[in-house]
Amino acid sequence: MDKQVPLINREISWLYFNDRVLQEAADPTVPLIERVRFLAIFSSNLDEFYRVRVATLSRLAALNEKSKEILGYNPKKILNQIKNIVVRQERKFNNLYENIIVKQLAEEKIFLLNDKQLNVTRGAFVKSYFREKLLATLVPIMLDDTLPLPELRDRAIYFFVKLTKNNKSRFALIEFPDNLSRFIVLPETNNLKFIILLDDIIRYSLEDIFFIFNHDSIEAYSLQLTRDAELDLDKEVSDKFIDSLAKSLQKRKKGKPMRLLYDTDMPMDMLKYLVNKMGLHGESLIPGNRYHNFKNFISFPNVGRAELEYSKYAALPVDDLSFGKSLIGLIAKRDYMVSTPYQSFDYVIHFLREAAIDPKVREISIAVYRLAENSMVIHALINAAKNGKKVNCLVELRARFDEQNNIFWSNRLEEEGVNVLYGVAGYKVHSKICLVTRIEKRQQVHYACLSTGNFNEKTAKIYADHTLFTANKKITDDLVVVFKALYKNTLPKGLKNLIVSPIDSRPAIYRLIDNEIKNAKAGKEAYMILKMNSLADESLITKLYQASNAGVKIKMIVRGMCCLIPGEKGFSENIEVISIVDKYLEHARVHIYCNGGNELLYLTSADFMTRNIDNRIEVGFPVYDEQLRKEIKDIIDIQLQDNTKAREINGLNSNKYHKTNSAESHRAQIEIYNYLKTKTK
Repeated sequence: MDKQVPLINREISWLYFNDRVLQEAADPTVPLIERVRFLAIFSSNLDEFYRVRVATLSRLAALNEKSKEILGYNPKKILNQIKNIVVRQERKFNNLYENIIVKQLAEEKIFLLNDKQLNVTRGAFVKSYFREKLLATLVPIMLDDTLPLPELRDRAIYFFVKLTKNNKSRFALIEFPDNLSRFIVLPETNNLKFIILLDDIIRYSLEDIFFIFNHDSIEAYSLQLTRDAELDLDKEVSDKFIDSLAKSLQKRKKGKPMRLLYDTDMPMDMLKYLVNKMGLHGESLIPGNRYHNFKNFISFPNVGRAELEYSKYAALPVDDLSFGKSLIGLIAKRDYMVSTPYQSFDYVIHFLREAAIDPKVREISIAVYRLAENSMVIHALINAAKNGKKVNCLVELRARFDEQNNIFWSNRLEEEGVNVLYGVAGYKVHSKICLVTRIEKRQQVHYACLSTGNFNEKTAKIYADHTLFTANKKITDDLVVVFKALYKNTLPKGLKNLIVSPIDSRPAIYRLIDNEIKNAKAGKEAYMILKMNSLADESLITKLYQASNAGVKIKMIVRGMCCLIPGEKGFSENIEVISIVDKYLEHARVHIYCNGGNELLYLTSADFMTRNIDNRIEVGFPVYDEQLRKEIKDIIDIQLQDNTKAREINGLNSNKYHKTNSAESHRAQIEIYNYLKTKTK
C-alpha cells in the first residue's frame, strides 16, 4: 500500500450519484409523472449541494496554498470540475425536460402551455386567476443604477425584467410568491388537459404589473440564487445554543451567493448587469432553462392516467406482529423487524402509544433526528408525559435544514412536561434509538427500538430502512448505558455489544476487517457485504483496499457518493460496488462479516463517512435472531442480483447498469416487496 491510494473526490462522486437520479428521469420504463419528479429530486439535490458542499469548497479555496496542504487537493480545481460537470448535467436536464418529457406529456393529451400559447378563452381564465390570486402578492422592485442590488432570497425564483423605451432600458425584479401552487390546471377541452406554470401566468400579465410605465417592449427572464447555507454555531448545548441556532437560521437567508441559475435566453446586457451588481465569479454562473427551482415539480399534478405514476403498494403487515395485541408482550418473547416502506411504520407509533398508556411503563427515552411536520411520534411522547411517565427526548437541533422544525418540537415537548435533551457538545446525535423501561415482578425490564432510519412517519413511506424491536438484554443493557451518558452530556463508554460512534466505531470496524484479513491469509473463507448511503472516509477506504489485497471478497451497495474505486489493480481487485436508485430511497446501513463461518450481522445509523465515525453519536447494533438475520441476508442477496436499477460504480463514473449472470431482469425493490409479502400469513 505504498503507492498513492486511488480515490474519487467526494464532491465529484456525489455529482455522479445525482447523475443516477437524472438517469431515472431519462428512463422510458419509469412512469412519465415519476420522471418529472426525478427531475425535481435532481434539482433539489443540486440546490443542497451548492448550499453546503460548494459553499465549503469556496471557503477553502480562499485559503489558497494552505488549503492544498490540508486537503491534499486544490479546491479551486475541484470547483472548476464541478462547474463543467454541472453545466453538462443542466444541458442534459433541459433537453430531457423540453424535448422529451414535455412532448411525451402531449402524447398523453397533457399540454404544458406557456404565455405565448394561450387562446382567448384560456387567456381570459389566466387573467382572471392573476387578478384574483396573484396581483396583490407581486410588488416589483425597480432597480436604480446608483444603489446596490437588493438582497435576493436563497432559492427564491425571480423575474429579471427589462422595460425599453426609445432604446433606453429600465430594470426591475419580481419575486415569485411561495405560498401558491406552481401549477394551475386550466379548463379541459375535448378531453385535452392543460397545465400552466405560475411563471407563465406572470409573464402573460406583465403589462398589468408595469402599466404605469411608458414602454415600447417588456421582457422577463427567470433566475434563482443559491446561497451558502453552512452555519457558524455556538457549540454550547444550552438555551444560549437554541438562541444562537435560531439567529443562524436567519443568517442562512443571507449567506454568500454560491450559484446564479439563469435563463440562457437572457440578453448579455442583463446578465452583465447582475454579475456586476452581485460581484459574482464565473464558476458561480450556471446557464439554465426557462424554469428554475424544479424541486416544486415533485408536486406536479397527474391529470392523466393512473399508470403515469408508480403503483401504490399497501404497506405489508409483519408476520405475528399484530396491532390488536400488546407489542411489548410480543417483543418480550422474540425480536421483530420492520422493513419500511414495504412494511408499516405504524408499528413504531403503536409501540410508543402502548408505552404511553401501559401502567407498568415507568420511563421512555428516545433520540430523534428528523421529525415529520405533524409528528405522531411526538404526540405519543406527549401523551406518555401526561400519563405520568418519565419521558426523555433527545432532539438533535442541528439536523441540517430541519433545525426550525426541531426547535418547534423541542419547545412543544418542554411545555408538555417532557425532559428535553440537546445532546453532547461538539457532536451531532444521529442515532435512532428508543428504550422503554417497564416494572415486571418488581424488576426493571427494558424494551428497545433501534433503526437505521429516522423516527419519521412521512419519510418512512419512501425511505427503505430496517427497524429492530428487541428485549434482548445484550442490547438493552448497552442502550441503558448510552442513554445515561447522553443524560450527562457525555460519550458512552464500556459497551459490550453495541458499536457507538465516536468512541467505538472506528476501532470496532478495523477489528472486524482485520479479522477477515487474518482469515483470508490463513486460507479460510473471508468476505464482507456492506451496504450504506455514502463511502468517503479515506482511512476506511485504505483498510478495505488492504482487505482486498489480502484476498477478502468484498461486495458493497452504496447509494450515494463513493470515493473508493473498485477493480483497481493492486488495490481493489476483490471489491465490487453497485448503487441502486429506484422508486424508494435506499437508506439502510447493513454490515455482514464472514467471521470464519460464524457470520456477524449489524445494522447501523452510520455511513463510512468521517463525520459519522468520528464526529457524531451513531449506534450500530447486532442482529441475533436467526430468522431476522436470514431475512436481512435474503434482502441483500435480492439487491445484489438487481440488473434493472443497479449501476456499477467504477473509476470512469460511467454509471452503467449492473449486469448479472441471470438472463431474467431483476428489480430489487419490487422483488423485496413480493418476498416480504410471501412471509405474511
